[in-house]
Amino acid sequence: MIDFPPLVCVGCGRRPNELDEYVDAARAHGCSPDAYVRSEEGTLNQANGHFLCTTCYIEAGMPSSPQGWIAP
Repeated sequence: MIDFPPLVCVGCGRRPNELDEYVDAARAHGCSPDAYVRSEEGTLNQANGHFLCTTCYIEAGMPSSPQGWIAP
């Protein structure tokens, strides 16, 4: 079994199950909010579980890079 780091938005400090955007999307995809973020969230840093939810991503200025931006 793979031991993943806990997921947390580095902007607001909330976990996927505390954010309606991920709860709703996960329900529509038939999975957990954590599983949804792990498979669909482009800002997710797989190594440490950090990501930015949409609101925090916008507030951070919508960072990007040629390789794709991931949370530190």
